[in-house]
Amino acid sequence: MIATIEKLLTDTLANIEQVGTLDQLKELEVDVLGRKGQLTEILKGIKDLSPEEKGTVGKRSNEIKVQIMQSIHDRSILLTQQAIEAQVQNEKIDVTERIKSKHIASYHPVTLVEKELCELATEMGFSVVDGPEVESEWFNFDALNIPATHPARDLQDTFFIKGMDDEQRKLLLRTQTSSVQVRAMQDFKPPFAIVAPGRVYRNEDLDASHEAMFNQFEGMMIGENISIAHMKSVLNEILSRLFKKDIKTRLRPSFYPFVEPGVEMDIECSLCKGKGCSVCKHSGWVTFVGCGMVHANVLEAGGIDPEKHSGFAFGFGTTRLAMMRYGIDDIRYLNTPNVHFLKQFKK
Repeated sequence: MIATIEKLLTDTLANIEQVGTLDQLKELEVDVLGRKGQLTEILKGIKDLSPEEKGTVGKRSNEIKVQIMQSIHDRSILLTQQAIEAQVQNEKIDVTERIKSKHIASYHPVTLVEKELCELATEMGFSVVDGPEVESEWFNFDALNIPATHPARDLQDTFFIKGMDDEQRKLLLRTQTSSVQVRAMQDFKPPFAIVAPGRVYRNEDLDASHEAMFNQFEGMMIGENISIAHMKSVLNEILSRLFKKDIKTRLRPSFYPFVEPGVEMDIECSLCKGKGCSVCKHSGWVTFVGCGMVHANVLEAGGIDPEKHSGFAFGFGTTRLAMMRYGIDDIRYLNTPNVHFLKQFKK
């Protein structure tokens, strides 16, 4: 019996070396070591051996089984490596090859809206400016007449950056593009008019109309004898050009620390046409623009004399505007990685 299992070992090791695929290797393993395999069938005769022969044959058969299993394992690793290398060779990408697709990429709907707004604003005499998303407390709060006791400075409301400070203040992810206002006043002399599109961050409860990260569009005009009538005229002009039709609006008194007086401009919900839906919270109106006359303290923080100059400022969410513009009923869709959704907005 020893001679029989030794011959099985020799033949099996030779066959393992000849196997070319993992499937063939598995079949060989079952044929030799399986419940009905060759080694199992040979060892069925061990019951007829003497006690001494049983010990010798049993010990050797276990050694042979281990040797065959190790050989199968080694061959399996080699075949796997060969299969991976072959796949890599077949899947090589020529990065110099010309892309045949006519549509390489497309703009995000918020980008489309911001691009159009910037074009409208520049046609009306505004300059497009930018500011950092990682901002200091001073530009984001103090300079905008928002005191240290304001609840917006709480950690649960604002994303402060741990361990990061400028010379005197903590750093945070800006909560509004209004932080660009004072930077613009420091860089430009009146009269001037600027707009500032950009991304902002707030600790919001997520729902169909709120996200923790969204985009805003800020505007400001500073000069002599600027009034709230100028502000209303400019906003109505921007909205009518943007939506390419007359938009029903309303003004409501509101409080913003950086403007006085402050108002909110609501627009009729374009999704429900004023009837009420989840986006407008069933009111028929969407609060679209926060605006007002720039507070004297903000003008002074920007180095402008409030006795000589006045101005208005406004800000609204371009993320929400994109929803209204394209009939999107859930703000969370705009941050989705779903390419099929985003491809709808090719331009």
